[in-house]
Amino acid sequence: MEERRFSAAKKEKEKGAPAPAHIFVMQSSGGITSLATAAREPVRTVLSGPAGGVVGALASARASGFQNIIAFDMGGTSTDASLVEGEIKTANDAQIAGLPIGVPMLDIHTVGAGGGSLARFDAAGVLRVGPESAGADPGPICYGHGAQPTVTDANLILGCLQPKNFLGGNFELDLDRARAVTQEWLNKQRSNLSLEKFTAGVIRVVNATMEKAIRVVSIERGRDPRHFALVAFGGAGGLHACALAEALSIPQVIVPAFPGALSALGILASDVVKDYSRTVLLRVAKEIPEGKLNREFAVMEKAAHQDFSAEQWDGTPTFMRSIDLRYQGQGYELNLRFTKNLLQAFEQEHRRRYGYSHPNREIEVVTLRLRVILKNTTSHVGADALVRPRAKRGANLGPEAMVLFDGKKSRTKIHAREDLTPQKKYSGPAIITEYSATTVIPPGKRFHLDRVQNLIIDI
Repeated sequence: MEERRFSAAKKEKEKGAPAPAHIFVMQSSGGITSLATAAREPVRTVLSGPAGGVVGALASARASGFQNIIAFDMGGTSTDASLVEGEIKTANDAQIAGLPIGVPMLDIHTVGAGGGSLARFDAAGVLRVGPESAGADPGPICYGHGAQPTVTDANLILGCLQPKNFLGGNFELDLDRARAVTQEWLNKQRSNLSLEKFTAGVIRVVNATMEKAIRVVSIERGRDPRHFALVAFGGAGGLHACALAEALSIPQVIVPAFPGALSALGILASDVVKDYSRTVLLRVAKEIPEGKLNREFAVMEKAAHQDFSAEQWDGTPTFMRSIDLRYQGQGYELNLRFTKNLLQAFEQEHRRRYGYSHPNREIEVVTLRLRVILKNTTSHVGADALVRPRAKRGANLGPEAMVLFDGKKSRTKIHAREDLTPQKKYSGPAIITEYSATTVIPPGKRFHLDRVQNLIIDI
């Protein structure tokens, strides 16, 4: 949520009356709306948190000169993946907890893979990780109460997490307990795996799950991940981003300036967004009925003007027209920007997405969609957005540690992120510690802080 002031409030303030504060709510579509609208249509907020992360990821990436990104948000219980090609686009049908949702929302694919995901052996003796999670209670073994190994425990045992550099040194992870309890658990499972092989296996399994999520939003949507940068955030994103990028041939990883708080920062950077739709079901062959469609869009635009006026917004909104189309007889549609070449664009997109097209088959115009955006000019995401918490210095921060990479232990430098020199080139292996996250950079990778304090890693 974000607190702002209406234009009417400003006028009242000029008269000497106190300006009332208003609450705004993030939507699944990647924009904020008024509290009244959210209360009236709460279904529009079901993916509000992950949507804020995508908005923040794009804002951070743009500040570093990147336009095409894959947002990779790994937290304690789940991972969210989303692809942005130049601008944020929405899907109009999705499923949440098995229930169909028919409102605009960002195309975010979520899997049960996070720092708290539990490792186990199934009935066939195969190692599985997640979707069950240790949650906050009891949490990972290294937090002091858990009894079943998690991804966090595996990262700690492998050396990727440093016990005294967690949360900027304000919370110490219990490495001895993690090793002892995990070994005891392995003994109970009658496993002959060594502690190092087991924990390395946990990381490989959870990485495979997250890699599949990224493939869903990229390769399965007809996009080549080699043409995108991977923006890693959330508390655990930086621990796994380089391995995922290497597996998918993604050329750069971006770890934003505030990875653990990026969803909140994204909400602050979000525009005001309203979505309107109208079903028409028109069958077309050679050309689209532009006049009829323009009249239908004009009706929605009039309604949008009335809604923005009623909520007393300042500024001039931007109208984005798009249309859902399909071949006659299909049960799914493609959403495309409304242009004079709409039918040709549909053929091209259908061929790119599904590998074929039907040039002589009739096309149905199913739904007209209007997205209305009022740009947010009062906040930004960048290096100056927040004051970065300082890590504790001295004995808590060692110069290097032994970390297991691909079965081999490597002497790895440890850097506090705030101590990195902007624009200076560094080489892996390295561990970058900060208050809200830890980033692991394998051997041979180059990295640097850019001018907006984003960490850029070349894969």
